[in-house]
Amino acid sequence: MSTPDPVDIHVGSRVRLRRTLLGMSQDTLAQALGLTFQQVQKYERGANRMGSSRLMHISQILEVPVAYFFDQMPGAVAEGAGGMSEEGETYDNSQMLRRETLELVRAYYRIGDANLRAKLHTLLIAIADAQFEDDSK
Repeated sequence: MSTPDPVDIHVGSRVRLRRTLLGMSQDTLAQALGLTFQQVQKYERGANRMGSSRLMHISQILEVPVAYFFDQMPGAVAEGAGGMSEEGETYDNSQMLRRETLELVRAYYRIGDANLRAKLHTLLIAIADAQFEDDSK
């Protein structure tokens, strides 16, 4: 068995991220694509490569542009894919893929009042900044 291509892993992780943010199950996505949920699992792990037409269909189902799947690609991965990223760009995707992060983002966007959401955003930034200041002392 060969090792999955890093680009396929990244694209698959972005599919999983968006699907999870929408609260969509693998089975629901699979049904919309006419596949089994196991095939969706393989796409999300990067074990199977998606063709361009499949990626386009997934982008329509998940309501994002195709470019979304290539956003925030780590520099080393992009360099191996022909320089799709700016030089020196790095990104740790692991925190964005944690269930805790996804649940927090979903809950945040369920808050219908935009003013309340903005105040919560400001509060979270203040708490994080205060924590950073305490840690650096």
